[in-house]
Amino acid sequence: MATIAVAGGTGGIGRAIVQALKVQVDYTDTASLEDVLKSHGIETVISTLAVLTSNEAEINLVSAAEASSYTKRFIPSSWGIAYTEEQGQLFPPAGLKLEVLSKLKKSTLEHTRVNCGFFLDYFGIPKIESFLQPTTIVLDLNNNTAGIPGEGNTPVAFTHTTDVARYVSKLLDIAKWKPDSYTIGDKITWNDFVALAEKTKGVKFNVQYDSIESLQKGQITELPAHVPVYPYFPKEQLQFVFAVFGLWFDGGAFNLHPEQGSLDLNAEFPEIKPLTVKDVLQKLYASS
Repeated sequence: MATIAVAGGTGGIGRAIVQALKVQVDYTDTASLEDVLKSHGIETVISTLAVLTSNEAEINLVSAAEASSYTKRFIPSSWGIAYTEEQGQLFPPAGLKLEVLSKLKKSTLEHTRVNCGFFLDYFGIPKIESFLQPTTIVLDLNNNTAGIPGEGNTPVAFTHTTDVARYVSKLLDIAKWKPDSYTIGDKITWNDFVALAEKTKGVKFNVQYDSIESLQKGQITELPAHVPVYPYFPKEQLQFVFAVFGLWFDGGAFNLHPEQGSLDLNAEFPEIKPLTVKDVLQKLYASS
C-alpha cells in the first residue's frame, strides 16, 4: 500500500479526500518538507493547498517532492477546470495554478491535474455534508432567485467533493497517469438547473440574465444571499470574481469533455454513481 500525503487536508476538498483515503509541515521550508516526505516514505502527494494570492507553498512542495527519493507522484491543487493562459491572465489564482503546473511538467514527477468542474456542494449546504464554505453563485435556492450569465444554455459540469474524493481514491490505483484526469458528476445548463429547482420546490424563481457586456465590466445580478457576505467579501470584489466565472460558464469553460490523451475517471470507474443536480435538489426539497 502506497503512503499518501494530502497537503491542506484539514478543510474543503482536502478533508473530503482524507475521509475517502484515510502532516502538518512548514511550507516555507523546502528542506523541512523534503525531510517529512522522506521520513514518512511518501510516494504520492495530493495538494489541496489554497492557491489564491500565492503559490509559494505548493511550489516548495513540488521541489521537495522531486528531491525526495520516495516521492514519485503529485496531484496539484487545481480541482476545477483545465485553465488556459488567457484565463490565468484574467484571474490571478488561475495563473498561479498554471505556474505550479509548469513546474510539475519540468520535474521528474508523474502528475495529473484533476478537472471536476464546479463544486456541486455549494447548492446542497448545509443539508448535504460538505467541508466547503457556503457560497452562493448564479442560483440562490433559499431565496428563489437567479442571476444567470449569458443566455444560460451552455452546459456546466458539477461534481460533489465527496465524489471527487472517491474518484481520486481510485485514481491512485491506476498504474499509469495521464497529464489530465476528468471526473463529472453531472452536466446541466443553468436554465435547466433553475427549471429543475422550480419543479422540485414548486415555486417560480425570479430570474435575471446578465449580459456578456455586464460580465465583462465585472457586474452581476446581486442575489439576496450576497448581501450578508459583503463585510467579509466586499461587493466589488465578489462581483468581479463571480463575473469572471459567469464568463467562463457562458463560454463553455465548465462544459468539460475528457480530452484525447486524458483519463476519463467516470468511464474508468462506472461503479461510482456520483450525485447529480437532481439528487441534490431531491435531498433538499422533495420531502419538505
